[in-house]
Amino acid sequence: MNTTDFESTERSSPEAVAAAEQRPSLEVNLQTPSTSTTLALPPADQTPTDQWREWGTQIKQVLAELPDYIGEFFADNQRVIISLGLLFAGIVSLKLTLAVLDAINDIPLLAPTFELVGIGYTIWFVYRYLLQASTRQELTQEIQNFKGQLLGQDSQGS
Repeated sequence: MNTTDFESTERSSPEAVAAAEQRPSLEVNLQTPSTSTTLALPPADQTPTDQWREWGTQIKQVLAELPDYIGEFFADNQRVIISLGLLFAGIVSLKLTLAVLDAINDIPLLAPTFELVGIGYTIWFVYRYLLQASTRQELTQEIQNFKGQLLGQDSQGS
């Protein structure tokens, strides 16, 4: 049985007709494409150099408008960009500080020297500000003045 005999017997049964109607079909249009298509091939008379020039002008146009796009994006998202920048700068400075301290700790006799300086400063601070009530009040006043300068408030008001 050849294929034409199979097709003719297949088309005669109602199940075959229903199955044939449900099969996807492909229509081929051999007419000229309409102008409404978005992706069209360039005309045959356009040379590759003309295409490159056209692309070049489009790229130039996009690059000319790029500063406006970036400025608009920054204006719309200024707080978020600044917050992310500060967060990134804080992380980088923390890592850099830890790396410098680690490098200093690797130098012989320098880490114990810094520990002795820290202990000496702590002893001086306790003797200068914490032993007597009058010096504790002086320390409190200095902290209030510093807080007022930092926050931009009057030191007497807080």
